[in-house]
Amino acid sequence: MTGATSGAPSRSDAVRNRRLLLDAAAKTFAERGVEVSIAEIAQCAGVGKGTVFRHFSSKEELLAAIMLGMLDELMDTATELLTADDPGLALREFMAAGVQLLVRDRAFCEVVGRPSLQNPQVRAAIDRLCDAGEALTARARERGVVRPDLTGTDVVLLLAGIQHTAAPLLSTEPQAWRRYLELALDGITARTGRELPHPPPRRLPLASPHPDSGC
Repeated sequence: MTGATSGAPSRSDAVRNRRLLLDAAAKTFAERGVEVSIAEIAQCAGVGKGTVFRHFSSKEELLAAIMLGMLDELMDTATELLTADDPGLALREFMAAGVQLLVRDRAFCEVVGRPSLQNPQVRAAIDRLCDAGEALTARARERGVVRPDLTGTDVVLLLAGIQHTAAPLLSTEPQAWRRYLELALDGITARTGRELPHPPPRRLPLASPHPDSGC
């Protein structure tokens, strides 16, 4: 006898259900944060809770999959910008894309410091993003359009800082983050001659003493 066992989902159904779950989880996490329940995600996707756990063993595994999608999206932007003619403009566009992603997806900030970051694929994706941020920053440093002591890790950390600064305004002024992005850009391009008072971080920290505090 060939074909799927009666009552069991076919391979195409399984692929479809996984896509529905990822889309529903991304939407609900983005709008409401990571406290959304598995039951709510399943309802949004139009499937049962059992279907969720057939694809993802835990909520943290689902969060990791969503994070990977967001990190891949930003990584694609960074990779494309590495070949741009204007390194200063490329770094600006990378930072704008990063802050816009954080503003759009509440879950991205809220998972910082959570166990999902212990997922090796997520950690590897964050490392790749930091490396891409450093490559973009190095090109801008070489062109002399940013501070000579600016690092890619500085840039990646600034993305969350800009989002966090604008967060109280975003419900009524969703574009307010652009103001704080420009202020940050002025800071990294300023040529004051003054050295920064603390050495740069060696790598983006992945642990947080307050895992539920967001970015």
